[in-house]
Amino acid sequence: MNLKDVARHARVSTATVSRVLNNAANVKNTTRARVTKAVEKLKYHPNLHARSLAGGKSRSIGVIFSNIENPFFLDIYKVVEAGAHAEGYEVIMANTDYRSEQLVASIRLMIGRRVAGLAAIVSEMDPQLIDELNGSSIPVVFYDVGAPRGNITNIRVNYRRGMETLTDYLYSLGHRRMGFVGHHATLGPIRERANVLLEAVARYPDVEVKTAADMDGFEGGRRATRTLLSANPGLTAIVCVNDFMAVGALREIRERGLRVPEDISVTGFDNVKLAQFCYPALTSVHIPRDQIGQIICDSLLPSDRTTVEHDVVIDPELVVRDSTGPAQSPKSQQ
Repeated sequence: MNLKDVARHARVSTATVSRVLNNAANVKNTTRARVTKAVEKLKYHPNLHARSLAGGKSRSIGVIFSNIENPFFLDIYKVVEAGAHAEGYEVIMANTDYRSEQLVASIRLMIGRRVAGLAAIVSEMDPQLIDELNGSSIPVVFYDVGAPRGNITNIRVNYRRGMETLTDYLYSLGHRRMGFVGHHATLGPIRERANVLLEAVARYPDVEVKTAADMDGFEGGRRATRTLLSANPGLTAIVCVNDFMAVGALREIRERGLRVPEDISVTGFDNVKLAQFCYPALTSVHIPRDQIGQIICDSLLPSDRTTVEHDVVIDPELVVRDSTGPAQSPKSQQ
């Protein structure tokens, strides 16, 4: 499909299609909507790099993240960037802020740039988009989207094992009233962590879990923890969906005059470097971001050295630090 096909389908000129694709202001909303619908129906991707590609081959790969402010995603990006530069490739990065419509726009923009490969390390995946990319000619890497298909490599983290190990550890310390701090609870991979936690503690009939969610970040972790503790002052442990939010949880707990871990234990997930340097150092579940970054490089960059499986499962490991300790009785906590 080319620009003329889109213009014909939308009943406008090619110049109008160009203005819409470039987000120009002087286009009627009804016309813009018609052109956008035609672009989506025809699956048109503007060839933005046609003049700069040598021999029709791109020297760039695209990487899309849900939240680049979260060190988890940033760590992966740094590994991918270093690997790509070593092979003479550039990296085009996009941030979706957990918005599925932004993910769709970013992927289509990168395909329009004729990237040599594409990785989407996100939580807000669209099944139709997976099918569309499966039919493309470029290699694709996704994060936790189920069974791999066609040219798509899927990296999966065994969250169940990580959460079961974590809850077993907290249970051994005497914790029976726990809270879960999450974010974007409707998104599959994020919801999975909460569900797996609930399923893990279901093995212990005497354990109770309360949940709260907010935005992914320091402030989100702080607000979700405030919600949990205000409604459930007897909690002895808080499990956070990631380390980013756990740091916010630690601050809220300190400002309430509580001590970690003497009064309440806190855990994270991902084991980013921040977990080692916050106070107290955070007990977390390690997900190897360097391994994920290397898998992306091996999958997207042409090489005779490495063959990557299309379904890669990563087993996380518990890292115990100072933020967890034996549970205190409700009386001693007050």
